Amino acid sequence: MIKKVITASAFLLAGASAINAQTPEYKGVIGTTLKESKEYWPEPVKAPKGAPNVVWILLDDVGFGATSTFGGQIQTPTFDSLANNGLRYTNFHTCAICAPTRAALLTGRNSGSVHESGFSHLAASAGFPGWDGRVPSTAGTIAEVLRENGYNTFAVGKYGITPDEDATDAGPFDYWPTEKGFDHFFGFLGSQTDQYKPDLVEDQAHVKPDGRHLNEQITDKAISYIDRQKKAAPNKPFFLYYSPGAVHAPHQVTAEWSNLYKGKFDSGWDAYRQQVFESQKKLGVIPANGVLPPRNPDIKAWETLTANDKKLYARFMEVYAGYLTYTDHEVGLLINHLKEIHQLDNTLIFVVIGDNGASKEGTYNGVVERSAFGKQVSEQQHIQENLDRIGEIGTALGAETNYPLGWAQAANTPFKFWKQDANAEGGTHNPLIVFYPKGISEKGGIRNQYGHVIDLLPTTLEYIRGTIPTEIRGIKQQEIQGTSLAYSIADAKAPTRHTLQHYYIFGNRSIYKDGWKAEAAHHPDFIDFAKYQLAGHPVPDGDFEKDVWELYNLNEDFNENINLAAKYPKKLAELKKVFDEQAKKNNIYPFIDWADVFKGRTLKKGTDPKIIQQLKDRK
Repeated sequence: MIKKVITASAFLLAGASAINAQTPEYKGVIGTTLKESKEYWPEPVKAPKGAPNVVWILLDDVGFGATSTFGGQIQTPTFDSLANNGLRYTNFHTCAICAPTRAALLTGRNSGSVHESGFSHLAASAGFPGWDGRVPSTAGTIAEVLRENGYNTFAVGKYGITPDEDATDAGPFDYWPTEKGFDHFFGFLGSQTDQYKPDLVEDQAHVKPDGRHLNEQITDKAISYIDRQKKAAPNKPFFLYYSPGAVHAPHQVTAEWSNLYKGKFDSGWDAYRQQVFESQKKLGVIPANGVLPPRNPDIKAWETLTANDKKLYARFMEVYAGYLTYTDHEVGLLINHLKEIHQLDNTLIFVVIGDNGASKEGTYNGVVERSAFGKQVSEQQHIQENLDRIGEIGTALGAETNYPLGWAQAANTPFKFWKQDANAEGGTHNPLIVFYPKGISEKGGIRNQYGHVIDLLPTTLEYIRGTIPTEIRGIKQQEIQGTSLAYSIADAKAPTRHTLQHYYIFGNRSIYKDGWKAEAAHHPDFIDFAKYQLAGHPVPDGDFEKDVWELYNLNEDFNENINLAAKYPKKLAELKKVFDEQAKKNNIYPFIDWADVFKGRTLKKGTDPKIIQQLKDRK
């Protein structure tokens, strides 16, 4: 009888701690005595038989033309190996900036529909359904979905979608990773952090970093999570979300890595673009008849720069390249460990090389630290400040280091423009690698079907033979908006199934439909503000009505060289109408741009006075 009492208590505890926080329907019989009763135990959640482990790797601020895997000049042997033994996706897309991409990726739904049209930061979120920066419980993450399918779930690195005001040890913790389906989390909650002194969190508390580079710390932690789980439950699959802060600013890496590229970029960004463009054609990741677009506006020809300018700018790129190669190395340690413990063959791996295009936040001259902002200095004064601190680039002292825009465009080869430009492929077009030895027999294949980060959740579910729950913790779930890419994995020639996709970041916007794309750049944007700040001029407002729409046929002009707006006005009008429909459906309205952010129009009550003062300085 004592045994039965303990069993009943265990049943109550199991119900309280179940993933699906509701008490399961009781299917036994409860009589007045044990003899008249029939016990019932709910079946524990189990993954489908033979289901693979799943690893999602998401890099930050990379660009299509950076890695050797996609024709770039920065060596990434781990990614090369994964792609050569798996598949390269050449027509994959992100949301043009970090938080929207991460919210869309993790939920399989468009960013505005899960409240992340902007950021979760106080100064860049607003009290509207698409803008409050709080991913709702109706949009379960991949971690929540896979836990419902019998997986353990871990995340390391950058999370980026926890509201600033909640990101303290006092919580509330509703929007922390551990409340969004992850059994364990080790990393940082914001958009960027010092790689040697990170704002580090483990599970639901801030912890003291150990002094090593953050990449090394998150790799070790990921391996420890996997080993602990496999020791306790060898046959239970796991999901790992590996999302380093790399290679977002600050670009920080030891000289051991950056010196690998000493002198490698002395020929400059123009030569880099041309060489990478030809390499991409040979590799087959861009069309053989493609045309390289001209330099973006205001990017100077390398040959016109002074010797000091070239010295400074080349050093910025050496550090960036070393940082990316080091990040690839750390991923390699994770991959090798999976091989050593005999898990690699049964692990489905997706590598998204960048959550947006290469960063334009380094301004035209590069950044070592941000003290110049708010001061009226000439371009040459800014360059001289950077030259005076050239030895700090890449070190713990260079806590804001970011390379100049000429290199950002080079890293985005073969596309125009860069991060934040949701209108342009340079902001949204990123490489994807798919690797799964047990499930994909083809090695080194190339796929050109259109894809988007919202597609990875349904693709994963199809490959593990899992189910998408209609409810999670008793909460009815929104429709998954992504399209599984499994059809294209199986057939390189299959027609694209993801045929409609909208984009919006702080005024820059576009709509893709059946190979056609309409887009509008919005000014002033982030780069314009940098120029105004350095010149000491007030920040102007943008006017959405003055934005000029362009039209491209991506089936024939993949990198947007030929504007067809004047030739096909009816097609442009049709697509603009579709954008409006998608904007309404996905909570994009009201339009909010950088002027609204920099002028503090979106600030919430109770915002840190330091942030308010920073915004006043920017005006």
